[in-house]
Amino acid sequence: MNPTDLAFTPALEQARLIRQKIVSPLELTELYLERIEHLNPQLGAYVTVMAEMALADAKAKTEQLAGHPSEFPPFFGVPVSVKDLNPVAGVPCAYGIKAARNLVPAQDDYVVTQLRQAGCILLGKTATSQLGSLPYTEPPGFPPARNPWRLEHTPGGSSGGAAAALAAGLCAIAQGSDGGGSIRGPAFCCGLVGLKASRGRISFAPAGERLEGLAINGPLGRTVADAAALLDVLSGYVVGDPYWLPAPEPSFLTMTQQPLLDSLRIGFATAFPPLGEADVDCQAAVQETAHRLAELGHIVEAITFPDLGQLIDPFVTVWQGVLVEAAVPWLVLERMNRWLFWRAFWQRTGPYLRAVSKLPTNRSREIVAFCQPYDVVLLPTYMHPAIRIGEWRHQRPRQILENIIHWIAPCPPFNASGQPAIAVPTGFTAQGLPLGVQLVGRPADEATLVALAAQLEAQHPWSHQRPAMAI
Repeated sequence: MNPTDLAFTPALEQARLIRQKIVSPLELTELYLERIEHLNPQLGAYVTVMAEMALADAKAKTEQLAGHPSEFPPFFGVPVSVKDLNPVAGVPCAYGIKAARNLVPAQDDYVVTQLRQAGCILLGKTATSQLGSLPYTEPPGFPPARNPWRLEHTPGGSSGGAAAALAAGLCAIAQGSDGGGSIRGPAFCCGLVGLKASRGRISFAPAGERLEGLAINGPLGRTVADAAALLDVLSGYVVGDPYWLPAPEPSFLTMTQQPLLDSLRIGFATAFPPLGEADVDCQAAVQETAHRLAELGHIVEAITFPDLGQLIDPFVTVWQGVLVEAAVPWLVLERMNRWLFWRAFWQRTGPYLRAVSKLPTNRSREIVAFCQPYDVVLLPTYMHPAIRIGEWRHQRPRQILENIIHWIAPCPPFNASGQPAIAVPTGFTAQGLPLGVQLVGRPADEATLVALAAQLEAQHPWSHQRPAMAI
């Protein structure tokens, strides 16, 4: 296997190769560090590369291979990236803020602890939008993260660096987080699998839940099996968590390997009142996927998505509130975030609490009730493909906000409702930008989602696709 093929080999396959001693953790880590050195200046995917730590860990794990491979954890020796919103002890965590580049946390985030326990080698911290607030990754003071498929376009946000790194073969699998589409959107933009888990599936310890339960950490992978296996790793409860779910039985990875025994009832939509229809390419991706699902024997029917009008204002109120909660001096914020900060500041407590009451209760109940008759709901991930770097930079903040609301419209409803959702690739536009769809499940039912996504993947494989700049 040549080095490029190895770099793009799915993470679970890499773990198998390590156990069989065909490749070592040190060889894999050196390969990815070389690729990062060569390609990251073009991509801006990593803001911090943990080369010394990664090599030391890889050498230690390579020496451990003389032991008993069956006793090794699932991703033993597999190199992974960590989003720069999630602290790694002893490594700078800037949260997309230039002034915070030298802040070094003393404690690992929960998901980082889980990655270490799974045997992963941490390669570095991937770029995020400032405080994770925007669906593109262009924080001031950092190079913009770029889409490996078309460098003049965004890889999305806020997990844009994670998606760019994975799509370009700069890690085997990636950790991200999703508060309004921040895993699913970058997966869509970069031709990857991105999974937003159910509320309570993954602990947010030690920091506590984020955005009133809207945000959750999760996996990006080349394959459904990789994403499902990383979800198994990240899942868990820490004493004191405000939400929690029992451990899956069987595992999510096992569900990708088992055939669906029954036909599923699947509803699909391409319009989101009052925001209108997705663009032609995204509509086509949904229609083609609906056709494939029908060919697989599922019952597929068109549905009319409920009006999102009453969801938008409370969601924006809570979303922009994170900028005040972060206690970052407003002078260090970028122009768009500064505008959102002052909107949140002047709204005070009453409107915020009213928004909170509407999101996890009134509006989320309506969304869950709408989806309940269906095993899965099929939707666009975003309303149109990736925008260009800086495309909205010179617009007024209010216009940028309207653009964002329209672009990401299919994602936030399920952060509000807490339902699981997975973004899967389907193809490309005529201009070479990735396309994909989103599958939404019933509450706590990631198992059905990953099983169905694996069925689609087997019918229409996509993980062999590689950006030309990364070959």
